[in-house]
Amino acid sequence: MSSKNELSRHSGRLYVFAGLAFVAGALVLAWPWLAGAVTIPWDAKGQAYPQIVFMARAFAAGDSPFWTPNVFAGFPQIADPQSQIFSPPFFLLALFNPAPSFRAVDGVVFGMLILAGLALIAFFRDRRWHPAGALVAAFAFSFGGSAAWRLQHIGEVISLCWFAMTVLALSRALTRSSLIYGFAAGVLAGFMALGRDQIALLCIFILIAFVIWHVWDGRGLRRRLLHALPPLSMGFIGGVLTVAIPIAFTIYLADDSNRPGMDFEEAARGSLPPLALLSAVVSNLFGVDGPMKDFWGPPSSFIWGETDLALARNMGAIYFGAIPLAALACAAGVLRDRAVRVFLAMMIFMLLYTVGSYTPFFELAFWIPGVELYRRPADATFPLCALLAILAGYGVHGIMARAERVHLKVGAGVLALLFGLCLFIAFDKGRLAQASGALMIGAVSLTGAVVALYMAPLFMRRAPYLVLAALAALMTLDLAVSNKPNESTGLPPATYDELHPDSTNETLALIHQRLAAHAAPDRRDRVELAAVDYEWPNLGLVHGFDHDLGFNPIRLKLFTDATNAQDQVSVPEQRTFSPLYAHFRSPLADLLGVRLIVSRYPLERMDKGFDPKDFTFIGQTKDGFVWENPRALPRVMAPGEAQIVDIDKMLTEGNWPEVDFTKTVLLDGDEAGAPLQGPSGEARILSYRNTEVIAEATSTEGCYLVLNDVWHSWWAAEVDGAPAPILQANVMFRAVRLGPGTHRVRFSFDPFAGLWAQLWKR
Repeated sequence: MSSKNELSRHSGRLYVFAGLAFVAGALVLAWPWLAGAVTIPWDAKGQAYPQIVFMARAFAAGDSPFWTPNVFAGFPQIADPQSQIFSPPFFLLALFNPAPSFRAVDGVVFGMLILAGLALIAFFRDRRWHPAGALVAAFAFSFGGSAAWRLQHIGEVISLCWFAMTVLALSRALTRSSLIYGFAAGVLAGFMALGRDQIALLCIFILIAFVIWHVWDGRGLRRRLLHALPPLSMGFIGGVLTVAIPIAFTIYLADDSNRPGMDFEEAARGSLPPLALLSAVVSNLFGVDGPMKDFWGPPSSFIWGETDLALARNMGAIYFGAIPLAALACAAGVLRDRAVRVFLAMMIFMLLYTVGSYTPFFELAFWIPGVELYRRPADATFPLCALLAILAGYGVHGIMARAERVHLKVGAGVLALLFGLCLFIAFDKGRLAQASGALMIGAVSLTGAVVALYMAPLFMRRAPYLVLAALAALMTLDLAVSNKPNESTGLPPATYDELHPDSTNETLALIHQRLAAHAAPDRRDRVELAAVDYEWPNLGLVHGFDHDLGFNPIRLKLFTDATNAQDQVSVPEQRTFSPLYAHFRSPLADLLGVRLIVSRYPLERMDKGFDPKDFTFIGQTKDGFVWENPRALPRVMAPGEAQIVDIDKMLTEGNWPEVDFTKTVLLDGDEAGAPLQGPSGEARILSYRNTEVIAEATSTEGCYLVLNDVWHSWWAAEVDGAPAPILQANVMFRAVRLGPGTHRVRFSFDPFAGLWAQLWKR
């Protein structure tokens, strides 16, 4: 179908006005966050924000952010998707802002969402789809669906934003056979892929389908293919240049991590129950935005029964606006047009993917390369809602063009049936009274949407700017009411006071005080924050102290095998132990130099073998109990003896030899050589930076300089300026063998040389 005659009466100024109207509405919708009344909560604060602050701190100090000593006894940030190092907007924020505030980070997220919406408007303009449709699509894409309800997953939101920009550049590259736009599309797709999340993977599938459909659809397959090859070739070059090195780092991290892949059963636990999709009809139908006790939607077990699913309550919230939903219902026939057929096909793909094990489809899709790396097929709601936004915008385009296949009455009937289903489920589950407010808002919104879609074409010729302004106002009002800040998307900044770089939190003050009291040339003591609160595990990234655990779904396999560290340690059940680290009173805890243990709960709740006599009770703050470990060992030591052990056996059985670690180091026999058997020496730290540690050791007969940071193959060592091998010591730490006398040892993190060495071995 074509609306060229209709649009020929309008100038390009209508699209500009649509863009301005969208930006105005977007600023209204984002204002609670931009004004600082609320901030993006949960993962955005507990995981992402500390990573950004760490990067900013590193830049401000002239240091490198490629490795952090602040979590998991050391971690390769350069290979971690969560580090945000390869996210251009956050990298630039950290580069120019030494202490990013909550508002600054939130502002970057909303800035990207606004740019994504503008990219969609430009995409609609290029295709001469109606500016009203462009406006509706932009609002639904950027402030509806998962982009709104799962705002706390800011990495995934940013990936979705790059997708919108890539679609625009790729479309221009293909339609114009433009090398410049082809290269730009490759770079933008590369930025999206650098998110290294499931959203990026699924959006890549959409882009591939978009290219195939462009080449296949129409006459002259050979001519269309030849027309597309030059920009696609430039796109390939742009994409490879953007992603090659970061993706290589991540691949090797995955091979050496706790999480190289998922099995189908584990991934299927993240399937979205189909009835959860009714949140697209009535926002907050299931009580998502209130206290957890009020949530009754699937898969809430006390309402729906046990399902063995592992989903957060907001993962099923996908409300993207009443007008977009009404446009999909009223213009369903239009959505079969060739112009959007590929988007419709991929929308169906994403819908089936989202519900996971509820259909046989996901079991087949699970074998598509890359899918097995991710859990939660429910994450597909991000691209699903993006595609619904585009299709809804095209539906508005069809309505404005008065297409014969647009049936407002039929659409109104479909909406009535969907609303009736929501009403019935609320009644059937005994939640009608609780859901009455949401149902009332939904009824008003859907009725107003149908009326708006009926009236808009009547006034478009005479008052096009008024129609666009009215649609923008209605979309803004609808999303401001139904997708307003809630427990999943916006909490008061004071909720995360301890995350502020200049926080005066009493527990943090006590931690710094006790660490300073034990400061010594050979020491850099660690802290364990065991089940304090959700945002605490990565606190060391903000405040510069070292936590033996952290918050990250990816961890080094060696560290995980030794400690059994979990993604999080915010509740007692997440503080698990390993054979080698069986109790808080453990040789591994001493080697890690865990000086303080802070917990909101009694330690015996996590460690049944906890004996208060083994620790010194420091006191209690509003955040929890503080204990001190008097046996914490120094960060650097100079034992003169070595004992050969089977590290793999120790990891499995957890048996520690009875040794004094200041005098004896445990080494694996494969690399140790003839072990030293002399007196211990003295060691001290001369300089300690993120990616460089310089230490000095003195001994009479030779010794091992042991650095109690996690062993990793991308670290190199020099002794008095000459390269020296790093031994894997005491199961998971680093050591260098030294001769008699005083020697200076420099440990340096060189991921590029380390990656090249691994590639060369292959």
